Amino acid sequence: MRDLRPLALTMGEPAGIGGEIALKAWLERGSKNVPPFYLIDDPDRLDALKSRLGWSVPISSIETPGEALNVFPNALPVLKHPLPRQPIPGTPHHENAGAVIAAIDLAVEQVLYGGAEAIVTNPIHKKVLIDAGFNHVGHTDYLAELAGQGARAIMMLACSELRVVPVCVHMSMRESIEKLKIGSITEATRATAQALASDFGIEQPHIALTGLNPHAGEGGAMGREEIDIIRPAIEQMKREGLSVRGPEPADTLFHERARGGYDAAICMYHDQALIPIKTIDFHGAVNITLGLPFVRTSPDHGTAFEIAGTGVANDESLIAALKTASAMARRRRGAQVR
Repeated sequence: MRDLRPLALTMGEPAGIGGEIALKAWLERGSKNVPPFYLIDDPDRLDALKSRLGWSVPISSIETPGEALNVFPNALPVLKHPLPRQPIPGTPHHENAGAVIAAIDLAVEQVLYGGAEAIVTNPIHKKVLIDAGFNHVGHTDYLAELAGQGARAIMMLACSELRVVPVCVHMSMRESIEKLKIGSITEATRATAQALASDFGIEQPHIALTGLNPHAGEGGAMGREEIDIIRPAIEQMKREGLSVRGPEPADTLFHERARGGYDAAICMYHDQALIPIKTIDFHGAVNITLGLPFVRTSPDHGTAFEIAGTGVANDESLIAALKTASAMARRRRGAQVR
């Protein structure tokens, strides 16, 4: 078994709450059993932020990820990554977009070459990056491109009571219906089944799939997607040996008793997945990217410009993301995880 390595945490949007929840997570490292991490960020902006908040967080610049384990108990390890312009909380600057993207690139390089155990990404602001020439809708597809080898990234949202995977993600309802295909459903389900086994320690995962329409189409009375697309995908996966069921009406799949009957739910579109998990655990849910050759998690929230720099941002999702990433990475390398 390889020696323990730290988690790489990216800066995210520097005008958002990423910096302060990272500071807060380090402050709570002992009381909440936060695994060791280092932050790829600009020490100057962190010094300004902790002074603004009045928080006593010693910051120690490191040269390599390996130094973080010794530093972490006594100071926040920061791999220096200068920003072209020091940010004002709540006011993003396009000049910093390149540095935000480069921090992601560096984290991927370090996890692929063994310096980091896994990647945890702080929230980015998509419009700022897109305006600066970033040709991706978010972290997920960009990470797949960086991973290479034809990686197809799948988004999972997870908390202690529920795991959900949307087949269609960041697109309109109209486009989601048009893009829903047998192949996209089977791809998402296979990736989920593999991850449940390798990353969550569930030897024989059982997966439920929702319908698209009300009442799962009511036998074709409310739409034929269940008959023409979803059910054939389910039958195909059953022939492959996967334990799957559905299509289930989405309005009865997420109450407490129903959740006990499956290990993950495959949902047909974005809000069908995100509404139930954010209702159940708004602060503690974690965004997980499946299908990559490395582990990547993220807090399940955005940059929260409206509260950035005030110190009130909740760090529960970041801490959950750090813990989840650590546990997943350890399972992948064969360690026992309680």
